[in-house]
Amino acid sequence: MIEVRDLTKHFSDSKRGVVRAVDGVSFSCRPGEVFGLLGANGAGKTTLLRMLSTVLLPTSGGATVAGFDIAEHPERVRASIGFLSSTTAVYARLTAREMIHYAGRLYGLSGSELRDRAGELIRKLGIGDFQDRLCDKLSTGQKQRVSLARTVLHDPPVLFFDEPTAGLDVLASQTIMEFIEERRADGKTIVFSTHIMSEVERLCDEICVIHNGKVAAIGTLDQLREASGEEKLERVFLAIVQTQESAA
Repeated sequence: MIEVRDLTKHFSDSKRGVVRAVDGVSFSCRPGEVFGLLGANGAGKTTLLRMLSTVLLPTSGGATVAGFDIAEHPERVRASIGFLSSTTAVYARLTAREMIHYAGRLYGLSGSELRDRAGELIRKLGIGDFQDRLCDKLSTGQKQRVSLARTVLHDPPVLFFDEPTAGLDVLASQTIMEFIEERRADGKTIVFSTHIMSEVERLCDEICVIHNGKVAAIGTLDQLREASGEEKLERVFLAIVQTQESAA
């Protein structure tokens, strides 16, 4: 469902020169799988997801998402994905329910289809208690639930989650995690970016460690443990990063 081939994004900086934010990344992700992008802040995870969602054009390389090339058919890619980050905004002057319905109309939903789909998500995500409250009056966790509903309202086959639990409390984080698990069971293709090790251990079927814009390692958790000689994921991650830095 997702094929990434030597994807690269370079930026020019007046002080640092050429910044290789993403540098030759390749991987594939299949339906019914959560593919984890694990890396420290600034590793290149968000830039990578922005290219896959067609927000940024790659410097070189390419990718297909849901069978569509990100450069040749960006509109088809955007229609096939849902994207949620920790900074996905909601409109302050709309209620939670109005925000969800507004997003649905942008996706081309209307009438009973929109009402039924929105109602299902409002119930499933526990939005009912605050659905008629202005988004400006919602807590961070409540806003994120509304954003999550908006992200999946059109039932896309591919989902991108970019550190979606950042800044959330335990209960709000649990809602997000459970919802991702349900979408995996539904056969969605999911790319999940985080630096929180417990989330990786719980969700990810395959893990790609990103460091300084490059793929430092890729495999299942057991494969990465075996390759690094470590058991705890924190130590696995550190061993992989240190090995790459030594090689560089």
